[in-house]
Amino acid sequence: MTYHQSEMKMDVDQNPTMVLNELRKQCPSGLQEYLNTFEDLYDRKLWHQLTLKIEEFFTEPTSGPYQIQLFQHFISDWESKMNKLKLVRLGLCVAKQFSDYNEALAFLTSLVEKVDTTDTRDAYVLAVTETAYIKLRLFDLEGTKTAMDECEKILDTFDSVETVIHASFYRVCADFYKAKAEYAQYYKNALLYLACIQLEDLTLEEKVERAHDLAISALLGDTIYNFGELLMHPILDTLTSTHLEWLRNLLFAFNAGDIGKFEMLAVNFVQEPILQDNMSFLRQKICLMSLIEAVFKRSSDNRTIPFANISEETQLPIDEVEYLVMKALSLKLIRGSIDQVGEVVVVTWVQPRVLDKDQIDNMRQRLQEWDENVKKTALFVETETPELFIQ
Repeated sequence: MTYHQSEMKMDVDQNPTMVLNELRKQCPSGLQEYLNTFEDLYDRKLWHQLTLKIEEFFTEPTSGPYQIQLFQHFISDWESKMNKLKLVRLGLCVAKQFSDYNEALAFLTSLVEKVDTTDTRDAYVLAVTETAYIKLRLFDLEGTKTAMDECEKILDTFDSVETVIHASFYRVCADFYKAKAEYAQYYKNALLYLACIQLEDLTLEEKVERAHDLAISALLGDTIYNFGELLMHPILDTLTSTHLEWLRNLLFAFNAGDIGKFEMLAVNFVQEPILQDNMSFLRQKICLMSLIEAVFKRSSDNRTIPFANISEETQLPIDEVEYLVMKALSLKLIRGSIDQVGEVVVVTWVQPRVLDKDQIDNMRQRLQEWDENVKKTALFVETETPELFIQ
């Protein structure tokens, strides 16, 4: 539950002890002991211990209605004694208690000003990042972008920084690019965000939403032609046994270039109108993925591929194969040349891939075949030229 700032009734001139006494009248019995401890630690000026106890208080589910009062009328009295990064993290909890985004923005803006010093740049970045998130919720895309650009420049100057700051930055960047429908950028930043957090810290609903959005961005990103990193991430498992499991299966079909499975799963696109609206792009993409997989499965000395073979793999008419190959070349998915007269494609390089388990097994089989060929060649040379092996 969130609360309007106007609902918080307390005299701003009250001293900290009076603030705690007032809160005791409002708080449930389960929180009373915290308030007694706050007063004791405050009187003894044990600021570090007091900070830790307040952090513990903020984790209590029933503390929400009292966080704004505590922060604005108690913590503000001695905030100069507190670690500034901890101050900001507590402030972010408080900001979630405002039901009005404009009030939350005003609160966070004042928090930004408190940590805008050369010695507290990490706390400043975290505060500005979360301020940008509120601006995004208020549909101020330009303000969000300006704030995130500032944070990125500062982050680039750090040798190291706490993971929570990078997590906040990448989360807000991902949400910004989601709002802009820039799929490739969303995909990149959402995966970076997940790399900065413990997955169990997200609720099941948050995991499913993130997995859904990553799947959509992977499918619609015009520069994303390798889903391996996402396919191996446990976030995707949250779609299993849900109404969105078909979306997970669709990603695997794309990564394998399995056009038949794509056609079977396409009947589910009615659940995702954005996929239905981009059907022509998705058909081209699955054909490109099929081409990449066909090249990747071949050994490096067997990559002169007739148009007819590509037509069979991609289920395209043979007169459309050349355009598909040109598209793959322009996207830098492969390198090579096209022999229009001989109707063959000579591939010299294919984009490196993050492999799923089936593709790794295929690589293992190819390495075994290579090993056997090397042994046969060595045996042949030894048999035909024994004089070279005389000790």
